[in-house]
Amino acid sequence: MGIEIISKALNGFIKTRGRLNLKNKAAQPLAEAYVDFIKEAGSEKFTVGFGKAIMLPDDIEKKKYYIAGYGENNPAKGVIDPQYAHAMWIDDNSGRGAVLFISLDVVGILNKDVLKIRKMLEVYSEKFGCRSINVMSTHNHAGIDTMGIWGPLPFSGKDPAFMRILFDAVLKAAIDAYDDRRTGDLYLGTIEVPDMQEDIRTPIVYSKTLTRFRFAPDDGSNEIWLLNFASHSESLQGCNHLVSADFPCYLREKIKKTKNADVLYTVGAIGGMISMDIPEENKLRSEHRLIESTRDIGYKLADYVLSISNDEKLLPLINFARKEFYADVENPVLTIACDVGLLSADKYTRETASNYWCLKSEMTYFEIGGKKLLLLPCEIFPELVFGGALSAEESGTGNGPEINPKLLSEIVKDEKILVFGLANDELGYVLPPNDFVLDEKMPYMDNGRDAHGRRHYEETNSMGPDMARVLAETLEDIIESIR
Repeated sequence: MGIEIISKALNGFIKTRGRLNLKNKAAQPLAEAYVDFIKEAGSEKFTVGFGKAIMLPDDIEKKKYYIAGYGENNPAKGVIDPQYAHAMWIDDNSGRGAVLFISLDVVGILNKDVLKIRKMLEVYSEKFGCRSINVMSTHNHAGIDTMGIWGPLPFSGKDPAFMRILFDAVLKAAIDAYDDRRTGDLYLGTIEVPDMQEDIRTPIVYSKTLTRFRFAPDDGSNEIWLLNFASHSESLQGCNHLVSADFPCYLREKIKKTKNADVLYTVGAIGGMISMDIPEENKLRSEHRLIESTRDIGYKLADYVLSISNDEKLLPLINFARKEFYADVENPVLTIACDVGLLSADKYTRETASNYWCLKSEMTYFEIGGKKLLLLPCEIFPELVFGGALSAEESGTGNGPEINPKLLSEIVKDEKILVFGLANDELGYVLPPNDFVLDEKMPYMDNGRDAHGRRHYEETNSMGPDMARVLAETLEDIIESIR
């Protein structure tokens, strides 16, 4: 985003529609965390199923669909590979019902659309016994706009026809996952990936751990793998004009060809920005070379997955706790984007909010066989999870990490907490407050620079400096509710 988007959106909207939509809901008190925890497993086996469905319009070559993730107004000119919706049904056979994980090859999906998906699946949940539905994005920068801010401003790039295709694909994938369910064992394995990521913002902090949940059915049929890795899915770069699922497509493809395993891919703590390390010679060459490079990246990451050898069998026990929260909107770009209809999100009024406005979102904490998972609705900076924030001498504000909230890993008492980013919402970057720097003349609208000369782009795509505290306090509330 930036000054170009806000000025185009605001001026264009006023000219074409006359006035802003300033109707807002009053923020109501939120319920305590919903806790679904038991102490002992009720079975010796998991029941797991997998489903998938293509998300690709038939008229992609005739109608304009806008690619999301980089600059606005980038109509798709063709297709490299299709976007998919993937679903994984997981039941611990405790009698409480299953949980459903959905992964979409999109840049992000807002909570309002997640709630629509859950509403659409109400009959499904009641009929089949599903107690939790979670929708995650691969943060794909080569997919069709699902948020609205990458169209021909001041108009939204979010096409209702494509969203119907997305919802239909989710429904099909969910049904297929239920129909595919089989009984077996679930294993957890990890591997360190030392040479594939880069962090383009100081400090250099990110998780190199690639995590695999591997379901092995008792009947010997094909396995189902859930993968988690910290990286933006943007290997095709901003010069791309073709629809693709980016490197996760080739990751899944090689694993399917090699092991006949179905894969649901998710991203971790990717704020900062954590991306795949693309050689400079590939960036400077043709789009065709970037397609080859993206394929190579996916295949190489698949090789790491296939080499995991430390699997541990998990106890069939799935517990979770979920809590809604309000987050203040200090960023005027996001405020106007909501007002003019670019972002499909409800604004709430709250007197305690610094800018009077806030959005409602959610966080979910899982324990699967003892492994702790945290579903976050954002792109969080890894140093807020694992530590390593800048010192007072290094930071852009002159403040040390003591002004930052408690680390999320400390709150859950697990240094190896597994983060699922862009889960059930996309609130943008969440930064450490001690390195949150805004441009003095145009805060949130232009990239600020600190006394060290470092560019602070991520702040323009954030809710504000208070988001880190909100997430930490929400997680503390969840953990306290579990206790």
